[in-house]
Amino acid sequence: MTGTKIWYITGASKGMGFAVAQQLLIKGHCVAATSRSVSSLEPLFQYGEKFLPLEVDLKKESSIAQSLKTTYEKFGRLDVVVNNAGYGLGGALEELTSEEINDNFEVNFFAVVKVLQQALPYLRDQRSGHIINISSIAGFAPGTGWSMYSATKFAVSGLSEALSNDLKPFGIHVTNVLPGWFRTNFANTDSIAYNKSSIKDYDYIREAHERMNTLNGNQPGDPDEIADVFLEVVNNPAPAVNLFLGSDSFNRAQSKIEQLSQEMSRWKDISFSTDFPG
Repeated sequence: MTGTKIWYITGASKGMGFAVAQQLLIKGHCVAATSRSVSSLEPLFQYGEKFLPLEVDLKKESSIAQSLKTTYEKFGRLDVVVNNAGYGLGGALEELTSEEINDNFEVNFFAVVKVLQQALPYLRDQRSGHIINISSIAGFAPGTGWSMYSATKFAVSGLSEALSNDLKPFGIHVTNVLPGWFRTNFANTDSIAYNKSSIKDYDYIREAHERMNTLNGNQPGDPDEIADVFLEVVNNPAPAVNLFLGSDSFNRAQSKIEQLSQEMSRWKDISFSTDFPG
């Protein structure tokens, strides 16, 4: 997959998706980018025929299917699918409504499923391609106050790992990306939703959220570096299945792995105790 590639990126109007799309276009690649509104993609119009803006409702299979058909008709193939669209949901489990939970899963997980179901026929027919699913470090090592958001990202991570096995016979690679904090607008209110009702016993969660908000503008990750990482991944014959992106993500994952290893060792005898004798 060397040379110019055709990229399909969801949620490309802001944040990580915008940064990746812009950097890929600067480097000469072709990008089909989705957003709820084409006008929000206007800063990328300057890249001309290499850029395809797509107004897509990621909750509707028909809208997704049409966008991929348009992409294929314009560029003649599909090399990389980046499932980037998503948003944070903060709050204790008891505080969240069914609607808040369902909406978060609809965008963060089921939209990924819908995109892949519509994209895979193209990739399978080609016997090539790469899927990059944007999970989160919260989908491996959750923080306080993000139970449902973490659950959606664990689901993305699990799906990605399973698909990496299932799609190998077709020459399709899958990489699950687990970013830490990048200096985008993700910490802003238009990218994070919070519980509308609150329970006083969970005030400590609000304190955790406030501490997180102080990071805005001071995140360690540079979003303009992500495109180069993705290019390195898709050009590698043995790409990472799980990629922890950013030093903060890597260090948090390493601490979680050490903690998990210690816990497994502590409970090993109990784990083995359920086997039949001999």
